[in-house]
Amino acid sequence: MKIKQAEFVKSAVYEKDYPMELKNIEFAFVGRSNVGKSSLINSITGRKKLAKTSKTPGRTQLINYFKVNNEFYIVDLPGYGFAKVPKEMKAEWGKTMERYVASARKKLVFVLLDIRRIPSEEDMEMLVWLDHHDIPFKIIFTKMDKVSNNEKFKCLKDIKKKVEFHNDDVFFHSSLNDTGKEDILNYIESLLIKEEKIEEE
Repeated sequence: MKIKQAEFVKSAVYEKDYPMELKNIEFAFVGRSNVGKSSLINSITGRKKLAKTSKTPGRTQLINYFKVNNEFYIVDLPGYGFAKVPKEMKAEWGKTMERYVASARKKLVFVLLDIRRIPSEEDMEMLVWLDHHDIPFKIIFTKMDKVSNNEKFKCLKDIKKKVEFHNDDVFFHSSLNDTGKEDILNYIESLLIKEEKIEEE
């Protein structure tokens, strides 16, 4: 899939403020603060400054909508985890995210996990929550440039003690060198094609 156009549409907190649904499924990205969400969105769209990146965890506080190729939305959800913010604010971000995930919009959620870290309690809660609500999701392991091939398999072995998955059913990405970008884009394209066929039938 070639990304010819990607633009920021709007930020929202409540469902009434989400942009009007397009006919296609939308792709939401979620993960703990500083997992590399904005960098990944910039990498796959080929736009360096589309999503704002920051070394400060917790930069994304709203739901940010980006329209891609005038066909589908990429949705950047608030980060969770260790952001140094008051508990009340964290709770608000959580509600903002839950509202979106529980909404009736056609979506697939990409859950981002740092390859170097054992999934946190919040990561596990997110995976269980998505599973419980029958919301389709895929795992993307980020920051692949930070580990060697040997380290990668050791990390995956440790992560598998907490999360069940097959290596060929998850994605691996590095925003530094765009590793894994094509795999993610091809997967997105395959789902869009599948949706089109269902619509035609």
